[in-house]
Amino acid sequence: MRQAPIVIAVYATLAITLGGQWIAAKLGVTAVPALELSTMRFAIAAAVLVVACAITRTPIPLQRWRPIAAAAVCGVLGFNTLAFVGLSLTPASDSALIIPTTIPLATALFATLIHERLTSRKLFGFAVASLGAALVIVGGQQGGSESSASRLAGDLMELGAATAWAASLTIGAVVLRKETVLGYVTGMVLIGTALLLPLGAVQQGYRDVPTWSADTWLAAGFLGVFSTAVAFVLFFWAVHRYGASLAAMVTYLTPIATLVLAFLILGERPLPLQLVGGAVIVVGVRLAARRSRAALGQAPVTI
Repeated sequence: MRQAPIVIAVYATLAITLGGQWIAAKLGVTAVPALELSTMRFAIAAAVLVVACAITRTPIPLQRWRPIAAAAVCGVLGFNTLAFVGLSLTPASDSALIIPTTIPLATALFATLIHERLTSRKLFGFAVASLGAALVIVGGQQGGSESSASRLAGDLMELGAATAWAASLTIGAVVLRKETVLGYVTGMVLIGTALLLPLGAVQQGYRDVPTWSADTWLAAGFLGVFSTAVAFVLFFWAVHRYGASLAAMVTYLTPIATLVLAFLILGERPLPLQLVGGAVIVVGVRLAARRSRAALGQAPVTI
């Protein structure tokens, strides 16, 4: 019970950073190439994480480079390449619906490979939260737009991105049984940045980076510091503490956080159906996260 405020704070911070990343990313990809922005995001995050490791004297588990590289291929290269390119082809509302609803379901399925139980209660909670996410997004639609080949391609990329992130969470759940969260995340982000560097150079060769506007740098900075360095450490802390499938439930809170941020920053008022959807999401997350009293006494995790 004493850890409840910490857990609430972690999940609230994650929801805000993950919700804000879609606003920042959408603003960024309209100004600069998507893969270039994604690469710069991780370069900034890598620098922040290396400094954090140096200050805390946390070692990077180089001896576990194989599974960490696999997680980087899925969670950094795969997720961000597909998500950012997909976001340039499809509306942000599509991304906000596909990503939060696919990650928990895919993670729960992958987690069965590492012997995490997929209970009927979890499945029911996933279904309820998915319905809530759909209500939030559908409630915000002011008018239908015809489907197009590019939008379909973008939606499929977002689906692939969510699946890649789910695989990364599952790999992380295994590695973090013996390694620290900060060391693992730093290694994954460093390898992921190296993998992204050639892709980021495809369109402009980074020649346009010196001409980026202040707004673009602000978006890249938010994505690198908050939506990557901070969010990844907190996300994998939750993976270590609760398992991959329950940790992934935080993505269901992303649409709620996006509504709050849009209201505070953009002055956009949520519609009644969106508020109903937010309440349904909270109920679904609570149902899936409920555990028996015997399962509550887990040891704390070292970050």
